Amino acid sequence: MARTPGSVRAIAAARGDEIADLLLTGGSVFSTATREWVKTSIAISDGIIVGWGERNARSVIDVTGKYLIPGFIDAHMHLESTKLWADEFVKTVLPTGTTAVVADPHELGNVFGIQGIKALIDSTKNLPFTFAVTASSCVPASNFESPGFEITSAEVGRILDKYGAIGVAEVMNYPGVIAADPEVMAKIRAAGHKRVDGHAPMVSGSALDAYLSAGIESDHECTSLAEAHEKRQKGMWIFIREGSASKNLKDLIGTVLSTGTDNVALCTDDREPGTLLDRGHINDCVAMAVQAGVSPEDAIILGSTNAAQYHNLYNLGSLGPGYQADVLILDNLKDFKPSMVFWRGTLVAKDGKILEGIVPVSKPPSWMLRSMHLENSISGEMLSLQTTPKSTYKVIEVKSGSISTKEIHLDGSELTDCAKIAVVERHKNTGRFGIGLVKGFGLARGAIGSTVAHDAHNLMLVGANTDAGSVDMAIVAKTLNDIGGGQAAVLDGKVLAFVPLGIGGLMSTKDAPTVAKELSELERAAKEMLGIALEAPFMMLSFLGLSVIPELRITDLGLIDVVKFELTSINV
Repeated sequence: MARTPGSVRAIAAARGDEIADLLLTGGSVFSTATREWVKTSIAISDGIIVGWGERNARSVIDVTGKYLIPGFIDAHMHLESTKLWADEFVKTVLPTGTTAVVADPHELGNVFGIQGIKALIDSTKNLPFTFAVTASSCVPASNFESPGFEITSAEVGRILDKYGAIGVAEVMNYPGVIAADPEVMAKIRAAGHKRVDGHAPMVSGSALDAYLSAGIESDHECTSLAEAHEKRQKGMWIFIREGSASKNLKDLIGTVLSTGTDNVALCTDDREPGTLLDRGHINDCVAMAVQAGVSPEDAIILGSTNAAQYHNLYNLGSLGPGYQADVLILDNLKDFKPSMVFWRGTLVAKDGKILEGIVPVSKPPSWMLRSMHLENSISGEMLSLQTTPKSTYKVIEVKSGSISTKEIHLDGSELTDCAKIAVVERHKNTGRFGIGLVKGFGLARGAIGSTVAHDAHNLMLVGANTDAGSVDMAIVAKTLNDIGGGQAAVLDGKVLAFVPLGIGGLMSTKDAPTVAKELSELERAAKEMLGIALEAPFMMLSFLGLSVIPELRITDLGLIDVVKFELTSINV
């Protein structure tokens, strides 16, 4: 059986023999199956929709002239990337209409292992929200990264069997999948009949055939229309991503305009608090799709129904009788900002505001506030990088709006607009670090750093390619170690701004507006005082240690050629 059966009381209300809990009357209800707007009332009892049409109800809400649609669902995201703990995240996105997410907690998994994933799952149990968690498959993402813990195939199975995970999370080690690595394949097989999500940037042709043949079913890393089209042609599901750093919707939405909504859903992957507060969540993605030419009806399917169908969330994504009563009331079909949000038939948000007392406090366990282990200090001398004009160097090139990088080769005389980048291992106090060069930040002086560093979450540093820049990088490292993790900017030995992220060095204990303000002040200091021109520089920095996105990355082991999937030298 797919959907959970309704209670005896709910079935009686459906027949009309029992008074319903709630009747929403006078609106136009969206049928996701036929893409029609039906002028009817909907009745709700015991958290599910029990019928269309008039019923006796204990409470009646007149929604005449409004549009009723199912709650939005994020097809793929990482709660940790919002930098908000679970309760604060719910307070932030429920008013935007998101009532469910499919979350891969591999960030906490990299820092704390399976106990971190369990702690996050436990924290969501009493919240008015549907958290569907997938079993993190790549902790670490590859053998080139040094996390605090590793999650084996046996532990993936444990997360699926004992912790209620709905599938296997993105399999990021795509070279391992294509090569049929035994441990990677064991993690895929652990899914059984459940879904296996993918992560396959720029994979095409026979390599894609192998990736799909291994059992991978989805991808959220497409950056070009041709890439998305080939993957859909071959039966793969595509999650069109619109995050804070990776913004792919405008480039990919053409696949929907040309061939329809089959095998496509929307996701955010990584959205920061400022983006959530300023633009919204999945409602923003839906509105962008409509602005790009997608019909409102198709956009709703992308933002709700398809995610539910792919992830086997059988109770969600529709307003038909028997479905969970996650209902959004819209004034129009343009901005998709709901005037009312219902979760399981309970009004949880109104006019863009969470209702008081709806979201209970859910705090992380105290051990999650102790994740920094840099007992040996980092000096500026350690982070110096000697280059010569006549030598040629491999440089990581970054650009706004994409987390993909380019490998470029520059001689020593062409490095004036390049910065140093370093990754310092922070989990086990090994003292190990890798160092290289990066172009695109525009950083002219000082340094920035972050313990948010996908996916191993070691300490990332970028500083001016000078002796003073090396010293500032070392001060950033000390500052972040002292505050328990986070992000910071330093100039001439002075800390300009910092954001404490005490939960694993990834997430704040504060509310969304406070975190958004702290991040905004940090970014402003980085741009105004350090000369950084890159959009979302700290989000970009956090991805430069991720060794499974082409072309060139850096970890504490050194420079990684992701195309060849091997360690490489900074020297050409």
